[in-house]
Amino acid sequence: MHLSSDAPTMLIRRTAFERAGLMRTDIDARYGLTPDEFRVEGDVVAIGPLHADDAVTDLSEQLEALGLVYFEDFFEMSGNWPAWLGVWAGKA
Repeated sequence: MHLSSDAPTMLIRRTAFERAGLMRTDIDARYGLTPDEFRVEGDVVAIGPLHADDAVTDLSEQLEALGLVYFEDFFEMSGNWPAWLGVWAGKA
């Protein structure tokens, strides 16, 4: 999946997402996501780009409260790179 260079995207292991009992509808409603801002490809769930200033911090805290571990189960890609550089994410 292609990641945006203009705002952060949260990447979550699909197994961790399911284990935590997260629901797409809840996340869509909480962050006002469009269909293109919540993607699942293989074992990776991508939420974003997240444009609200506190969205990444809020989502990280929510995931940690559910028992997910930063960097093991999820992490954010800052979206802080030049637009000419394409970044793709997937499970190796």
